Amino acid sequence: MLEYQQESIIMQPYPAWARVRDFIGALLAVILFAPIMFAVAIAVKVSSPGPVLFRQRRGGHGGEPFTLYKFRSMIEDAEERKAELQHFNERTGPVFKMKHDPRVTRVGRFIRAASLDEFPQLFNVLKGEMSLVGPRPLPVTEEKGYDQWHQRRLEVMPGITCIWQVTCRDESDFDHWARLDIEYVENHGFFLDLWLILLTIPAVLLRKGAH
Repeated sequence: MLEYQQESIIMQPYPAWARVRDFIGALLAVILFAPIMFAVAIAVKVSSPGPVLFRQRRGGHGGEPFTLYKFRSMIEDAEERKAELQHFNERTGPVFKMKHDPRVTRVGRFIRAASLDEFPQLFNVLKGEMSLVGPRPLPVTEEKGYDQWHQRRLEVMPGITCIWQVTCRDESDFDHWARLDIEYVENHGFFLDLWLILLTIPAVLLRKGAH
């Protein structure tokens, strides 16, 4: 097992070129996928009671909380029912993941498998709260379970896709996930980001690790 120095979060700057890329890329994606997003919004609305969007406080750059947007894929009171399902958790560490989660709606299963529920995060990118590429932001309640070395994943802007997302999304070991994020933190740049964006396309089309 790798050992990491325990230290405070040192926020790395959000490069201007990355902000320009993220804004233009997210804006083009919103325009291009607007008809799909509209169709998903209607499907979510008519299929089960509750709002179209799911909003949750997540840990952002430097641990600063922000509200993340997703299309709602679960029943309306899913967060209140999470505690009763905790013993079914299939991941180690602070993260909760259950493959056959009974809170997921029929439409929710489809949009999750196709990663369509992630589209509203493009608006988080436009607002400057997320990047197209970076460690996936976790709920602030789950961040409370971090070991100190896990916090290094908060040094850079959180993203929609990352190394873990395209290589081992089904991985159950949170420590391995965090090591991949730290690998990104230490090596991120234009070409690695471009490579991860390109790898995301087949990962989504092949529904790799999605459920």
